[in-house]
Amino acid sequence: MILIFEIFRMNVNMRYSPGMGSKSFWISLVVFFTVCALYYMVSITKTDGHYVYPIDDAYIHLAMAKNFALHEVWGVTRYEFSSTSSSPMFTVLLSFLIKIFGNNDQIPLYVNLIFGAGTVYILNLYFSSVFNKIKSVVLSVLFTLFISVLHLQVLSGMEHVLHVFLFALNIFCLTRPENKRAVLGFYLSLILMGLVRFESMFYFAVLAFIFMVLNKWKRAALILMAGFIPIAVFCYINYRHDGYLFPNSVVVKGTKLAFDSRLPHQLKQIFLDNFLFNISFYKIGFFPVLICLVLTFRDFKRKKFQNAVQDHFLLIVMSMVMICHSMFADLKGLFRYEAYLMAGFSMAIIPEVKGFVESFGSYLKKEKALSVFIMMNVVLLFYKSFIAHPMLSEGGKNIYEQQIQSAKFLHAYYNESKVVANDIGAVTYFTDIHLLDTAGLGSIETIPFNENKRKPDPAFEYFLTRYTTERNYDIAVIYDAWLKPYIPKNWKKAAVLKIKNPVTVARDEVSIYSVDNTALAELKENIRKFKWNRNVQVTVVD
Repeated sequence: MILIFEIFRMNVNMRYSPGMGSKSFWISLVVFFTVCALYYMVSITKTDGHYVYPIDDAYIHLAMAKNFALHEVWGVTRYEFSSTSSSPMFTVLLSFLIKIFGNNDQIPLYVNLIFGAGTVYILNLYFSSVFNKIKSVVLSVLFTLFISVLHLQVLSGMEHVLHVFLFALNIFCLTRPENKRAVLGFYLSLILMGLVRFESMFYFAVLAFIFMVLNKWKRAALILMAGFIPIAVFCYINYRHDGYLFPNSVVVKGTKLAFDSRLPHQLKQIFLDNFLFNISFYKIGFFPVLICLVLTFRDFKRKKFQNAVQDHFLLIVMSMVMICHSMFADLKGLFRYEAYLMAGFSMAIIPEVKGFVESFGSYLKKEKALSVFIMMNVVLLFYKSFIAHPMLSEGGKNIYEQQIQSAKFLHAYYNESKVVANDIGAVTYFTDIHLLDTAGLGSIETIPFNENKRKPDPAFEYFLTRYTTERNYDIAVIYDAWLKPYIPKNWKKAAVLKIKNPVTVARDEVSIYSVDNTALAELKENIRKFKWNRNVQVTVVD
């Protein structure tokens, strides 16, 4: 927070009057938060008046923050270490707030509102130095917010708003190297960014590489140290506890190179499946990268190489980061993983095509092809908003009817029992269960069966059968489709819970199994007695 206040107090030389900057900020803020407020109100009408996040992962952060604050255990349960959070800094922040204000599941929403407002402020400062008119500033700010689908990120309760804020702050400070506070803000945001999202490593590496190209070796070295040393410290601590450098989610979902017979297949997956043949890249990053290439290569024809790189520094950086992210990370999931990239692209591209914002007609006559590419990004903005609409209007309802109901059932009858699960946020946050996570996010025992997007196989079935029997697990609450046909044969299905119109959940059906077969009848009776939400279709297996 000290960093935020220091940057807000920066005395930068802007080409706008204070009144104009204030007015454009408030207009942008009101428009953005009005959209957030409308979706918030729509959501709570479907979840009995209590706001529920549209993605279960938000409750993973809450579960870990709760256990760290109240039990001093870095884990998704209070019983053991589990590096389940993909954003250590965000989880620590939530834990700190829980320690002060108490355990409240709305804390991530309040945090996101604060950093959402901070992002609007930073973007307003940035674009106010580019444009002289309020209208142009407001349009640029709102375009950046909605192309990043930041309203969805705010209401998701995840760390991506903080990531976008730090990224925008970093770029804002990067473009003002003459200001000492801006230099401080640049390096402090780098230090924090990597621990908020590990994809920031792509940005650190590319940024340092471009500075090396410009023969600014000291700057490149400082960037690498500021970005990677905090991550290295975390990796060291994590490795000492569970034998993995990164959080479980990064290990399970990330792209891992193995220099053995699998290498050709992995290279094909990285360069072809993840990048060239990845439809998500063409829906998200293709046109921003294309605009950057057009703007950059024009100058390469008539300028010296280093001068062209210097003049289009941000365009080159963002294009390279986008390509790295596509190859080695993910571009799917509520548009959240690429939110920082979209904000960065907007901050890089809009100043270079300011004529398009100020006078569309005149710019179109001069730059027909480029105008078409820009308009495609506007089309993508509306496409993203269209896709995000059901996520925001129905997502909370989905989680409430599936994950929250499952968690309430477990809390009522199996609060401290040994439970197998594979969507673990709400069921760990609202209970005190002992967990075995079949997806590997909450249990290191199952990571070897999930690395590199490995599919279930007989070896995994054998492991689950043996492990759950030897350790006396009670029940399993799972998606059948995630394990079929390798669900342990000794597990007996007790019931199926089905919801309508799944949008943000993986499947519309959750199955409840009795792992301890001597308690199957009792489990079925508990399912019958529990007061399920009226929209949940409960089928007890006879």
